[in-house]
Amino acid sequence: MLDREFERIGKRLFLEGLVGANFGNMSVRGQGGFNITRTGAYLDAREMPAFVPDAGDAPREASSEYRVHRAVYRETPHSAIVHAHPVHAVAASLDTDLVRPADSEGGMLCPTIPVVTGNPGTDEIAENVAGALRSGHIVIVRGHGTFAAGKTLDEAYIYTSIAEYACRILFLSGRLRGVL
Repeated sequence: MLDREFERIGKRLFLEGLVGANFGNMSVRGQGGFNITRTGAYLDAREMPAFVPDAGDAPREASSEYRVHRAVYRETPHSAIVHAHPVHAVAASLDTDLVRPADSEGGMLCPTIPVVTGNPGTDEIAENVAGALRSGHIVIVRGHGTFAAGKTLDEAYIYTSIAEYACRILFLSGRLRGVL
């Protein structure tokens, strides 16, 4: 059943252009840990996720970003995470530390989107993303991608979509440079 939910959200992410190839990952909190997409998995293909315990070693087949997911679950009440590589959000992250959506939906649902640093798969990115998600639902890692969190994968997907849409509006309106 969980494999179908991951596939459904993965297809939405692909259709909207929020991920490509085998980029990105998703997870859902469970009893004693969380289920996460497997390393190298295509998000739109049905495949059973890997279970990562709350503490200790992660299985080899777990996404390399499991540290981020573990830190978010440890430090926030969120129950689901979507990590994507939306092009406009990644591009916007190169020029600012905080994205301020100019569109009405972005302004209402995520009036500020923090940009943090950290190399993929490291403790640094895990700490920075978890810190940003303590008080919000979406963060962009500079030059890498978004991490969105919520009660469900659907909610995390929606925040991912909103962030990309907001960044696209900023680019089209000419607000790319400086404080966005």
